[in-house]
Amino acid sequence: MCGITGWVSFDRDLRSEAAALDAMTETMACRGPDDRGTWAQGPAALGHRRLAIIDLPGGRQPMSDTTPDGTVAMVYSGEAYNFTELRADLAARGHRFTTDSDTEVVLRGYLEWGDAVAERLNGMYAFAIWDGRHDKLVMIRDRMGIKPFYCYPTPDGVLFGSEPKAILANPLARRRVTLDGLRELFTFVKTPGHAVWDGMREVQPGTVVTVDRDGLHTRVYWRLDTRPHTDDRDTTIATVRSLLDDIVRRQ
Repeated sequence: MCGITGWVSFDRDLRSEAAALDAMTETMACRGPDDRGTWAQGPAALGHRRLAIIDLPGGRQPMSDTTPDGTVAMVYSGEAYNFTELRADLAARGHRFTTDSDTEVVLRGYLEWGDAVAERLNGMYAFAIWDGRHDKLVMIRDRMGIKPFYCYPTPDGVLFGSEPKAILANPLARRRVTLDGLRELFTFVKTPGHAVWDGMREVQPGTVVTVDRDGLHTRVYWRLDTRPHTDDRDTTIATVRSLLDDIVRRQ
């Protein structure tokens, strides 16, 4: 399951905010009982609680890579079902891997393709990447929103987490519920992108949210299209069977 959290503040050095980062990270101990990790550099701080599934010793997080232009660090929750294919593609492009984890594949995919790595992923995931080369945070959520992901814009950056309680553990977050949030909570009707807490929002499914000194920028990388169905019965059955076989095999 795993849990991710973090904080970007362009007006301060978050290496001095270890206590706040630890508090945010520990709220998600139930999501990741196997390991914990934190990372901070300049305006960025990342926290992770891990439920180990792939490469138990090698997939520790936050995971980072230092390039000549700066450090790129990531916290990741989920699973990329096509990571073996992506790994082979990246290896052919010259990338060298030190672990067998899908986390490293996603990180190196970002180093190769930028946030366009989102279009190449097949799986369920929510992850955040601090790109120290360009002083920006990139948050990406899977196409169907299987993995939860929340963010809370601040005057000089953003807080984020797999669950609202990770964000609320930071003193910058207001612990105030909105009326619209209460209506959604008690009527069991959810508005995409909304959260119960004032100032908080969801990172919506199929989107990339980038945070830099100019604010938040959202890019939709996938949406479910509707179109007329023109296949005959036999073709439809074969297509559905092929898709189901692929889904079960990858999981």
